[in-house]
Amino acid sequence: MRVGVLSDTHGLLRPSALAALAGCEAILHAGDGDAAILDSLRAVAPVHAVRGNVDGGRLLERLPLNLAGELDGVSWHMTHRPEDIPESWYDTVRLVVFGHTHRPVVERRGACLLLNPGSCGPRRFHLPVSLAILHLTGGGLAPEIVTLEGDGPTP
Repeated sequence: MRVGVLSDTHGLLRPSALAALAGCEAILHAGDGDAAILDSLRAVAPVHAVRGNVDGGRLLERLPLNLAGELDGVSWHMTHRPEDIPESWYDTVRLVVFGHTHRPVVERRGACLLLNPGSCGPRRFHLPVSLAILHLTGGGLAPEIVTLEGDGPTP
């Protein structure tokens, strides 16, 4: 199973992000997006999204702060800010997804994969513009950070 993981789109869905997500069977959005972006992503695959610290408005305020689920037999939890991740998650699920820092992270904590796809919205803090593709095969988790370039504003 191919899963797209993104965060911190901040009102910008780059054509290169949509191209990278082609063929995904599910999308996880770890907050700081907007309703139009979530709608565009739903045209690619089913979307699971949490509310970020700058998400407001009637539609985004309905998003949960934390979300849990299972993809192809792999249990996961997702929240926006890393400081909101309870230690217990690392012992109870195979995948923890977060955003907020705009910095990609791929880290193992025992059997749990901790994944921040970075930000694929407007470039900030001189960090790469990125998202993640997560390959789920036979219970294994193979994350890939995809760096996007060249098709959006750089404030």
